[in-house]
Amino acid sequence: MVQAALHAGTAGRRSVFELFPRRLPEGRRYGVVAGVGRALDAIESFRFDPAAVASLEGVVGPDTLEWLASYRFSGDVWGYPEGEVYLPHSPVLVVEGTFAEAVLLETVLLSIYNHDSAIASAASRMVLAAAGRPCIEMGSRRTHEQAAVAAARAAYVAGFDATSNLAARRLHGVPSTGTAAHSFTLLHDSERQAFTAQVETLGVGTTLLVDTYDVAEAVRLAVEVAGTSLGAVRLDSGDLGLVAREVRRQLDDLGATATRIVVTSDLDEHAIAALAAAPVDAYGVGTQLVTGSGHPTCGFVYKLVAREGDDGEMVSVAKRSTDKVSVGGRKYALRRRSAAGVAEAEVVGIGTPPADDGDDRALLVRLVEGGEVVGREPLDAARARHRASVAELPRAVTMMSAGEPVVPTRFVEGPDVEG
Repeated sequence: MVQAALHAGTAGRRSVFELFPRRLPEGRRYGVVAGVGRALDAIESFRFDPAAVASLEGVVGPDTLEWLASYRFSGDVWGYPEGEVYLPHSPVLVVEGTFAEAVLLETVLLSIYNHDSAIASAASRMVLAAAGRPCIEMGSRRTHEQAAVAAARAAYVAGFDATSNLAARRLHGVPSTGTAAHSFTLLHDSERQAFTAQVETLGVGTTLLVDTYDVAEAVRLAVEVAGTSLGAVRLDSGDLGLVAREVRRQLDDLGATATRIVVTSDLDEHAIAALAAAPVDAYGVGTQLVTGSGHPTCGFVYKLVAREGDDGEMVSVAKRSTDKVSVGGRKYALRRRSAAGVAEAEVVGIGTPPADDGDDRALLVRLVEGGEVVGREPLDAARARHRASVAELPRAVTMMSAGEPVVPTRFVEGPDVEG
Protein backbone atom coordinates (compact mmCIF):
# COMPACT_ATOMS: atom_id res chain seq x y z
CA MET A 1 0.00 0.00 0.00
CA VAL A 2 2.76 2.41 0.89
CA GLN A 3 4.64 1.74 -2.35
CA ALA A 4 1.51 2.25 -4.45
CA ALA A 5 0.55 5.40 -2.55
CA LEU A 6 4.06 6.81 -2.99
CA HIS A 7 3.81 6.09 -6.72
CA ALA A 8 0.36 7.72 -6.94
CA GLY A 9 1.39 10.77 -4.95
CA THR A 10 -1.22 10.08 -2.25
CA ALA A 11 1.08 8.74 0.50
CA GLY A 12 1.42 12.19 2.01
CA ARG A 13 -2.30 12.92 2.28
CA ARG A 14 -3.38 13.83 5.78
CA SER A 15 -5.37 10.91 7.17
CA VAL A 16 -7.25 9.86 10.28
CA PHE A 17 -7.34 6.21 11.32
CA GLU A 18 -9.42 4.88 14.21
CA LEU A 19 -8.99 1.67 16.18
CA PHE A 20 -12.34 0.46 17.52
CA PRO A 21 -14.52 -2.62 18.18
CA ARG A 22 -17.69 -3.16 16.16
CA ARG A 23 -19.00 -5.28 19.01
CA LEU A 24 -17.92 -6.83 22.28
CA PRO A 25 -16.97 -10.52 22.46
CA GLU A 26 -20.09 -12.68 22.66
CA GLY A 27 -21.87 -12.24 25.97
CA ARG A 28 -19.46 -9.68 27.42
CA ARG A 29 -20.94 -6.59 29.04
CA TYR A 30 -17.90 -4.28 28.77
CA GLY A 31 -14.25 -4.28 27.77
CA VAL A 32 -11.07 -2.80 29.25
CA VAL A 33 -8.45 -0.79 27.35
CA ALA A 34 -4.94 -2.06 28.05
CA GLY A 35 -1.58 -1.93 26.31
CA VAL A 36 -1.55 1.85 25.87
CA GLY A 37 1.87 2.23 27.46
CA ARG A 38 3.28 -0.59 25.34
CA ALA A 39 1.75 0.95 22.22
CA LEU A 40 3.38 4.30 22.95
CA ASP A 41 6.75 2.59 23.31
CA ALA A 42 6.14 0.83 20.00
CA ILE A 43 5.24 4.04 18.18
CA GLU A 44 8.30 5.80 19.56
CA SER A 45 10.68 3.03 18.55
CA PHE A 46 9.07 2.06 15.22
CA ARG A 47 11.99 2.15 12.78
CA PHE A 48 13.38 0.34 9.77
CA ASP A 49 17.06 -0.18 10.53
CA PRO A 50 19.54 -1.19 7.80
CA ALA A 51 18.92 -4.90 8.38
CA ALA A 52 15.15 -4.47 8.12
CA VAL A 53 15.49 -2.40 4.97
CA ALA A 54 17.83 -4.96 3.44
CA SER A 55 15.33 -7.75 4.18
CA LEU A 56 12.72 -5.89 2.12
CA GLU A 57 14.81 -5.72 -1.04
CA GLY A 58 12.83 -7.44 -3.76
CA VAL A 59 9.59 -6.91 -1.81
CA VAL A 60 9.36 -3.17 -2.48
CA GLY A 61 11.26 -0.89 -4.82
CA PRO A 62 14.27 1.38 -4.17
CA ASP A 63 12.19 4.52 -3.63
CA THR A 64 10.08 2.80 -0.99
CA LEU A 65 13.18 1.37 0.70
CA GLU A 66 14.62 4.87 0.90
CA TRP A 67 11.37 6.17 2.39
CA LEU A 68 11.26 3.37 4.97
CA ALA A 69 14.85 3.98 6.02
CA SER A 70 13.90 7.49 7.15
CA TYR A 71 10.55 6.54 8.67
CA ARG A 72 9.55 8.37 11.84
CA PHE A 73 5.96 8.82 12.96
CA SER A 74 5.39 12.59 13.09
CA GLY A 75 1.64 12.73 13.64
CA ASP A 76 -0.76 12.92 16.56
CA VAL A 77 -2.48 10.19 18.53
CA TRP A 78 -5.49 10.45 20.80
CA GLY A 79 -6.95 7.55 22.72
CA TYR A 80 -8.80 6.15 25.70
CA PRO A 81 -6.29 6.15 28.56
CA GLU A 82 -5.16 2.81 29.91
CA GLY A 83 -7.57 1.10 32.27
CA GLU A 84 -10.64 2.81 30.84
CA VAL A 85 -13.75 0.79 30.02
CA TYR A 86 -14.75 0.58 26.36
CA LEU A 87 -17.99 -0.43 24.60
CA PRO A 88 -19.09 -1.23 21.01
CA HIS A 89 -17.81 1.38 18.54
CA SER A 90 -15.70 3.20 21.15
CA PRO A 91 -12.96 5.07 19.23
CA VAL A 92 -10.29 3.57 21.45
CA LEU A 93 -7.45 5.09 19.42
CA VAL A 94 -7.34 7.94 16.87
CA VAL A 95 -4.18 8.22 14.75
CA GLU A 96 -3.64 11.34 12.65
CA GLY A 97 -0.77 11.73 10.19
CA THR A 98 0.06 11.10 6.58
CA PHE A 99 -1.51 7.99 5.09
CA ALA A 100 1.81 6.22 4.71
CA GLU A 101 3.12 6.83 8.21
CA ALA A 102 -0.19 6.04 9.89
CA VAL A 103 -1.05 2.91 7.91
CA LEU A 104 2.30 1.34 8.80
CA LEU A 105 1.28 1.31 12.48
CA GLU A 106 -1.86 -0.78 11.86
CA THR A 107 -0.51 -4.23 12.63
CA VAL A 108 1.57 -3.36 15.67
CA LEU A 109 -1.23 -1.31 17.25
CA LEU A 110 -3.87 -3.97 16.63
CA SER A 111 -1.57 -6.68 17.94
CA ILE A 112 -0.93 -4.86 21.21
CA TYR A 113 -4.46 -3.61 21.81
CA ASN A 114 -6.23 -6.83 20.83
CA HIS A 115 -4.04 -8.94 23.10
CA ASP A 116 -3.65 -6.72 26.14
CA SER A 117 -7.26 -5.54 26.19
CA ALA A 118 -8.52 -9.13 25.93
CA ILE A 119 -6.45 -10.10 28.97
CA ALA A 120 -7.49 -7.01 30.93
CA SER A 121 -11.16 -7.55 30.07
CA ALA A 122 -11.03 -11.11 31.40
CA ALA A 123 -9.01 -10.04 34.44
CA SER A 124 -11.51 -7.32 35.31
CA ARG A 125 -14.37 -9.84 35.38
CA MET A 126 -12.30 -12.14 37.59
CA VAL A 127 -11.55 -9.32 40.00
CA LEU A 128 -15.26 -8.48 40.19
CA ALA A 129 -16.06 -12.13 40.88
CA ALA A 130 -13.39 -12.28 43.58
CA ALA A 131 -15.17 -9.45 45.44
CA GLY A 132 -12.12 -8.05 47.17
CA ARG A 133 -10.10 -11.24 47.56
CA PRO A 134 -6.64 -10.97 45.92
CA CYS A 135 -6.03 -12.46 42.48
CA ILE A 136 -2.58 -13.61 41.37
CA GLU A 137 -1.59 -13.96 37.70
CA MET A 138 0.08 -17.36 37.15
CA GLY A 139 -0.31 -18.02 33.43
CA SER A 140 3.22 -17.73 32.04
CA ARG A 141 3.45 -21.45 31.24
CA ARG A 142 0.32 -21.31 29.12
CA THR A 143 1.26 -18.69 26.53
CA HIS A 144 4.14 -17.29 24.47
CA GLU A 145 7.01 -16.05 26.63
CA GLN A 146 6.64 -12.44 25.49
CA ALA A 147 2.85 -12.55 25.66
CA ALA A 148 3.21 -13.77 29.25
CA VAL A 149 4.89 -10.53 30.30
CA ALA A 150 2.27 -8.42 28.53
CA ALA A 151 -0.50 -10.50 30.10
CA ALA A 152 0.86 -9.96 33.60
CA ARG A 153 0.99 -6.22 32.96
CA ALA A 154 -2.56 -6.10 31.58
CA ALA A 155 -3.93 -8.18 34.46
CA TYR A 156 -2.35 -5.79 36.96
CA VAL A 157 -4.01 -2.82 35.24
CA ALA A 158 -7.37 -4.57 35.62
CA GLY A 159 -6.96 -5.21 39.34
CA PHE A 160 -4.85 -8.35 39.83
CA ASP A 161 -2.59 -7.95 42.84
CA ALA A 162 0.55 -9.78 41.75
CA THR A 163 2.15 -12.03 39.15
CA SER A 164 4.42 -15.07 39.17
CA ASN A 165 6.26 -13.58 36.17
CA LEU A 166 9.50 -11.96 37.31
CA ALA A 167 10.11 -10.31 33.93
CA ALA A 168 6.88 -8.33 34.45
CA ARG A 169 8.27 -7.19 37.79
CA ARG A 170 11.54 -6.08 36.20
CA LEU A 171 10.09 -4.43 33.09
CA HIS A 172 6.82 -2.99 34.41
CA GLY A 173 7.03 -2.96 38.19
CA VAL A 174 4.22 -5.48 38.68
CA PRO A 175 4.42 -6.95 42.22
CA SER A 176 5.52 -10.58 42.14
CA THR A 177 4.82 -13.61 44.27
CA GLY A 178 4.95 -17.37 43.89
CA THR A 179 4.52 -20.79 45.45
CA ALA A 180 6.38 -24.07 45.30
CA ALA A 181 5.25 -26.64 42.75
CA HIS A 182 4.53 -30.32 43.25
CA SER A 183 7.98 -31.12 41.86
CA PHE A 184 9.56 -29.50 44.92
CA THR A 185 7.67 -31.85 47.22
CA LEU A 186 8.43 -34.87 45.05
CA LEU A 187 12.13 -33.99 45.05
CA HIS A 188 12.37 -34.76 48.78
CA ASP A 189 12.13 -38.09 50.55
CA SER A 190 9.10 -36.91 52.49
CA GLU A 191 6.60 -34.10 52.59
CA ARG A 192 8.00 -33.08 55.98
CA GLN A 193 11.47 -32.61 54.48
CA ALA A 194 10.07 -30.48 51.68
CA PHE A 195 8.06 -28.28 54.04
CA THR A 196 11.00 -27.92 56.40
CA ALA A 197 13.35 -26.85 53.61
CA GLN A 198 10.86 -24.26 52.35
CA VAL A 199 10.08 -22.81 55.78
CA GLU A 200 13.73 -22.68 56.85
CA THR A 201 14.57 -20.80 53.63
CA LEU A 202 11.57 -18.54 53.16
CA GLY A 203 10.18 -18.20 56.68
CA VAL A 204 6.88 -19.16 58.24
CA GLY A 205 5.02 -16.63 56.10
CA THR A 206 5.48 -18.81 53.02
CA THR A 207 2.72 -20.71 51.19
CA LEU A 208 2.91 -24.50 51.36
CA LEU A 209 1.36 -26.69 48.67
CA VAL A 210 -0.67 -29.32 50.52
CA ASP A 211 -2.28 -31.53 47.90
CA THR A 212 0.60 -33.62 46.54
CA TYR A 213 -0.45 -36.66 48.55
CA ASP A 214 -3.05 -36.49 51.33
CA VAL A 215 -4.42 -33.02 52.05
CA ALA A 216 -5.35 -33.53 55.70
CA GLU A 217 -1.99 -35.07 56.55
CA ALA A 218 -0.17 -32.32 54.67
CA VAL A 219 -2.05 -29.59 56.54
CA ARG A 220 -1.17 -31.25 59.84
CA LEU A 221 2.49 -31.45 58.83
CA ALA A 222 2.51 -27.86 57.55
CA VAL A 223 1.34 -26.46 60.88
CA GLU A 224 3.66 -28.77 62.79
CA VAL A 225 6.66 -27.57 60.76
CA ALA A 226 5.81 -23.86 60.44
CA GLY A 227 3.71 -23.34 63.54
CA THR A 228 0.38 -21.58 63.79
CA SER A 229 1.86 -18.49 62.09
CA LEU A 230 2.08 -20.29 58.74
CA GLY A 231 1.30 -17.79 56.01
CA ALA A 232 -0.85 -19.87 53.67
CA VAL A 233 -1.59 -23.24 52.17
CA ARG A 234 -2.37 -23.79 48.49
CA LEU A 235 -4.95 -26.16 47.02
CA ASP A 236 -4.58 -27.11 43.37
CA SER A 237 -6.99 -29.99 42.78
CA GLY A 238 -10.30 -31.58 43.67
CA ASP A 239 -13.56 -29.87 44.62
CA LEU A 240 -11.95 -26.64 45.72
CA GLY A 241 -14.98 -25.35 47.65
CA LEU A 242 -15.43 -28.57 49.60
CA VAL A 243 -11.72 -29.07 50.27
CA ALA A 244 -11.29 -25.43 51.30
CA ARG A 245 -14.01 -25.82 53.95
CA GLU A 246 -12.39 -28.97 55.30
CA VAL A 247 -8.95 -27.35 55.38
CA ARG A 248 -10.31 -24.21 57.06
CA ARG A 249 -11.84 -26.28 59.86
CA GLN A 250 -8.61 -28.23 60.26
CA LEU A 251 -6.43 -25.11 60.35
CA ASP A 252 -8.70 -23.49 62.92
CA ASP A 253 -8.68 -26.65 65.06
CA LEU A 254 -4.89 -26.62 64.94
CA GLY A 255 -4.79 -22.98 66.04
CA ALA A 256 -3.66 -21.63 62.67
CA THR A 257 -6.63 -19.29 62.43
CA ALA A 258 -4.71 -16.63 60.47
CA THR A 259 -3.29 -19.05 57.90
CA ARG A 260 -4.79 -18.20 54.51
CA ILE A 261 -6.06 -20.59 51.84
CA VAL A 262 -4.99 -19.97 48.25
CA VAL A 263 -6.67 -21.92 45.45
CA THR A 264 -5.51 -22.59 41.90
CA SER A 265 -6.49 -25.06 39.13
CA ASP A 266 -7.96 -23.74 35.87
CA LEU A 267 -9.94 -20.95 37.47
CA ASP A 268 -11.99 -18.45 35.47
CA GLU A 269 -14.49 -15.79 36.54
CA HIS A 270 -17.29 -18.34 36.78
CA ALA A 271 -15.27 -20.72 38.98
CA ILE A 272 -14.20 -17.80 41.16
CA ALA A 273 -17.81 -16.65 41.52
CA ALA A 274 -18.83 -20.21 42.48
CA LEU A 275 -16.29 -20.08 45.33
CA ALA A 276 -17.71 -16.85 46.77
CA ALA A 277 -19.11 -18.59 49.84
CA ALA A 278 -16.06 -20.81 50.39
CA PRO A 279 -13.34 -19.88 52.93
CA VAL A 280 -10.88 -18.92 50.19
CA ASP A 281 -8.50 -16.01 50.73
CA ALA A 282 -6.85 -15.66 47.32
CA TYR A 283 -7.00 -17.01 43.78
CA GLY A 284 -4.17 -17.98 41.47
CA VAL A 285 -5.31 -17.78 37.84
CA GLY A 286 -3.37 -19.03 34.84
CA THR A 287 -4.66 -20.56 31.62
CA GLN A 288 -8.05 -18.88 31.49
CA LEU A 289 -6.56 -15.45 32.16
CA VAL A 290 -3.80 -15.47 29.55
CA THR A 291 -6.23 -16.79 26.92
CA GLY A 292 -8.82 -14.10 27.63
CA SER A 293 -11.18 -16.56 29.32
CA GLY A 294 -12.52 -17.79 26.01
CA HIS A 295 -12.02 -14.52 24.12
CA PRO A 296 -8.29 -14.17 23.28
CA THR A 297 -8.87 -11.11 21.08
CA CYS A 298 -11.15 -8.08 21.23
CA GLY A 299 -11.92 -7.89 17.53
CA PHE A 300 -10.52 -4.37 17.26
CA VAL A 301 -10.17 -3.02 13.72
CA TYR A 302 -8.12 -0.10 12.36
CA LYS A 303 -9.95 1.90 9.71
CA LEU A 304 -9.39 5.06 7.71
CA VAL A 305 -12.24 7.42 8.64
CA ALA A 306 -11.06 10.70 7.07
CA ARG A 307 -8.47 11.85 4.57
CA GLU A 308 -7.36 14.97 2.77
CA GLY A 309 -9.18 15.75 -0.47
CA ASP A 310 -7.76 17.33 -3.59
CA ASP A 311 -8.80 20.74 -2.29
CA GLY A 312 -6.90 20.26 0.97
CA GLU A 313 -10.05 19.81 3.05
CA MET A 314 -10.65 16.69 5.13
CA VAL A 315 -13.21 14.25 3.70
CA SER A 316 -15.04 11.59 5.72
CA VAL A 317 -14.63 8.06 4.36
CA ALA A 318 -16.08 4.74 5.53
CA LYS A 319 -16.30 1.08 4.63
CA ARG A 320 -19.82 0.10 3.52
CA SER A 321 -19.64 -3.65 2.93
CA THR A 322 -22.35 -5.86 4.45
CA ASP A 323 -21.99 -6.57 8.19
CA LYS A 324 -18.83 -4.46 8.42
CA VAL A 325 -20.17 -0.93 8.18
CA SER A 326 -17.96 1.81 9.58
CA VAL A 327 -18.85 5.41 10.41
CA GLY A 328 -16.71 8.00 8.68
CA GLY A 329 -15.31 11.15 10.26
CA ARG A 330 -13.02 11.83 13.18
CA LYS A 331 -14.85 10.95 16.41
CA TYR A 332 -15.07 12.28 19.93
CA ALA A 333 -16.32 10.11 22.79
CA LEU A 334 -18.07 10.91 26.06
CA ARG A 335 -19.31 8.78 28.94
CA ARG A 336 -22.76 10.16 29.74
CA ARG A 337 -23.66 9.81 33.42
CA SER A 338 -26.75 10.26 35.54
CA ALA A 339 -27.01 12.84 38.31
CA ALA A 340 -25.89 10.03 40.65
CA GLY A 341 -22.72 9.49 38.59
CA VAL A 342 -23.81 6.20 37.00
CA ALA A 343 -22.88 5.70 33.35
CA GLU A 344 -25.90 5.77 31.03
CA ALA A 345 -24.44 5.84 27.51
CA GLU A 346 -21.27 5.88 25.44
CA VAL A 347 -21.77 8.95 23.27
CA VAL A 348 -19.77 8.89 20.04
CA GLY A 349 -20.00 11.88 17.74
CA ILE A 350 -18.36 13.56 14.77
CA GLY A 351 -17.10 17.11 14.85
CA THR A 352 -16.95 19.38 17.87
CA PRO A 353 -18.00 17.87 21.21
CA PRO A 354 -20.91 19.58 22.98
CA ALA A 355 -20.21 21.89 25.88
CA ASP A 356 -19.69 19.95 29.11
CA ASP A 357 -22.87 20.07 31.17
CA GLY A 358 -21.22 18.26 34.06
CA ASP A 359 -22.63 14.84 33.19
CA ASP A 360 -20.46 13.97 30.17
CA ARG A 361 -16.95 12.69 30.84
CA ALA A 362 -14.55 13.10 27.91
CA LEU A 363 -12.79 9.83 27.10
CA LEU A 364 -10.11 10.71 24.54
CA VAL A 365 -6.80 12.12 25.75
CA ARG A 366 -3.75 13.18 23.76
CA LEU A 367 -1.09 10.46 23.69
CA VAL A 368 1.29 11.63 20.95
CA GLU A 369 1.78 15.18 19.66
CA GLY A 370 3.88 15.89 16.59
CA GLY A 371 5.49 12.48 16.86
CA GLU A 372 6.46 12.98 20.50
CA VAL A 373 4.92 10.80 23.20
CA VAL A 374 3.10 12.97 25.74
CA GLY A 375 0.73 10.48 27.35
CA ARG A 376 2.96 8.21 29.41
CA GLU A 377 1.88 7.57 32.97
CA PRO A 378 2.70 5.19 35.84
CA LEU A 379 0.99 1.80 35.70
CA ASP A 380 -0.66 2.48 39.04
CA ALA A 381 -2.46 5.47 37.48
CA ALA A 382 -4.04 3.12 34.92
CA ARG A 383 -4.93 0.72 37.70
CA ALA A 384 -6.67 3.47 39.68
CA ARG A 385 -8.47 4.67 36.56
CA HIS A 386 -9.82 1.20 35.95
CA ARG A 387 -11.26 0.97 39.44
CA ALA A 388 -12.98 4.32 38.99
CA SER A 389 -14.25 3.48 35.50
CA VAL A 390 -15.83 0.19 36.59
CA ALA A 391 -17.27 1.82 39.71
CA GLU A 392 -19.37 4.22 37.61
CA LEU A 393 -20.97 1.43 35.54
CA PRO A 394 -24.49 0.17 36.32
CA ARG A 395 -24.84 -2.64 38.86
CA ALA A 396 -25.38 -5.22 36.11
CA VAL A 397 -21.63 -5.08 35.50
CA THR A 398 -21.13 -7.56 38.35
CA MET A 399 -23.18 -10.25 36.56
CA MET A 400 -21.01 -13.04 35.16
CA SER A 401 -23.75 -14.41 32.90
CA ALA A 402 -23.78 -13.51 29.21
CA GLY A 403 -25.65 -10.33 28.38
CA GLU A 404 -25.83 -7.16 26.35
CA PRO A 405 -23.34 -4.30 26.85
CA VAL A 406 -23.94 -2.73 30.24
CA VAL A 407 -24.05 0.72 28.64
CA PRO A 408 -25.46 1.43 25.13
CA THR A 409 -23.50 3.28 22.47
CA ARG A 410 -25.24 6.35 21.01
CA PHE A 411 -24.11 8.05 17.81
CA VAL A 412 -25.13 11.68 17.73
CA GLU A 413 -24.44 11.93 13.98
CA GLY A 414 -24.36 9.35 11.22
CA PRO A 415 -26.25 6.02 10.99
CA ASP A 416 -27.62 4.30 14.05
CA VAL A 417 -25.17 1.46 14.67
CA GLU A 418 -25.98 0.96 18.32
CA GLY A 419 -24.93 -2.35 19.82
